[in-house]
Amino acid sequence: MLSSRVAARAARSATIARPAYTPSIATRFYAAPASQANTKPPVPLFGIDGTYASALYTASAKTGDLDAVSKVLETASATLKSDAKLQQILTAPSLSAADKTSIVNELVKTIGATNNSTVKNFLATLAENNRLGVLEGVAEKFGTLMGAHRGEVELTITSAAPLDAKVVRQLETAVGKSQFVGQGKKLKVVPKVNPEIRGGLIVEVGDRTIDLSVASKMAKMNKLLKDTL
Repeated sequence: MLSSRVAARAARSATIARPAYTPSIATRFYAAPASQANTKPPVPLFGIDGTYASALYTASAKTGDLDAVSKVLETASATLKSDAKLQQILTAPSLSAADKTSIVNELVKTIGATNNSTVKNFLATLAENNRLGVLEGVAEKFGTLMGAHRGEVELTITSAAPLDAKVVRQLETAVGKSQFVGQGKKLKVVPKVNPEIRGGLIVEVGDRTIDLSVASKMAKMNKLLKDTL
């Protein structure tokens, strides 16, 4: 796993002198030449991960690299989700400059960013600022920006067990024809599984939520009984 390789390289780097990060990394990241007229993030984001995601969006838009960066970040997100130890390593407060160099090098290779200078410089900037731990959040927020950029409306369907593909398509068609999706918008379906809802569905479209879960119905029934008694 990536966490094992990162830990091994960090251990080796402890005895090998490596060049430390310099402020020029951040300068290269933010000073990419503009090639697109509109580089402003399409929606405002908040928090540290939102700030970094917005900065990366602007840098990627300036170089015409949005789709490529988006693909790399999707891979990064999947890698972090599949390797719990990696997130612990990224948030370790005792990382030296050599450790950070090793981590960035391994990440670049693993997520397919070897030829993407925007992502490489961005990861180096995170490392320099001791913010590698927000990478997963940045990837998620960058996905939000890309969805808005593409005119997508996110449809999240949460069920207690995986839904049949036919059911998902039927829900997508029904919601796509509803008032919840604006004209010219595209639906981005995100199926999720949460056994705690016990049954039924929770459908989220943009900022609207339709809770048809068994857990929700039971909670309402319990409240009704409590109020009655």
